[in-house]
Amino acid sequence: MNLPNLKIPLSVEAYIEGELRSEVKHEYLAGEVYAMSGASAAHNLIAGNLFSALHQHLRGGPCRVFMSDMKVRIQHAREDYFYYPDVMVACQPNDTARYWREQPKLIVEVLSESTERVDTREKVFAFQTIPALEEYVLLAQDRREATVFRRAEGWAACKVQGDALLELASVSLTVGLGEVYEGVEG
Repeated sequence: MNLPNLKIPLSVEAYIEGELRSEVKHEYLAGEVYAMSGASAAHNLIAGNLFSALHQHLRGGPCRVFMSDMKVRIQHAREDYFYYPDVMVACQPNDTARYWREQPKLIVEVLSESTERVDTREKVFAFQTIPALEEYVLLAQDRREATVFRRAEGWAACKVQGDALLELASVSLTVGLGEVYEGVEG
């Protein structure tokens, strides 16, 4: 008799506990855990440059900017999902979990070969379920290009390229793509 291969989902508590001890970050999708790959120098520079501009802009206000080690938690259809955005801004005073935020206003991902499919498809839809989210931004790594999705515009994609200005309406910041891509070769 062949028994089906039953896979027991990992609990949220076990996931969080494991992440505290793990040297590798993992995303959690409804009980399944997926290891994340490391990032390139360009990826780090792009995310760091935008983090720096946001941090400077938001200083002294109610919003906080987080970079890559803070998770976003989504609860949808009685399932939990945890992702590690490259940059995230959260402004809700009651959104204070130690290791994640549930109501970010802005999420930014820097695309890479290994994450582009998930960032441009799965996460676009997953992040739209966050009631407080106003913008989701994808930054190309191999060229100066940002794709901005805004709730106020029905989540339609808007591309900004070259030396144009990137408007982050959710946090009232306009920054040049030249500043975002400063120090990145290519």
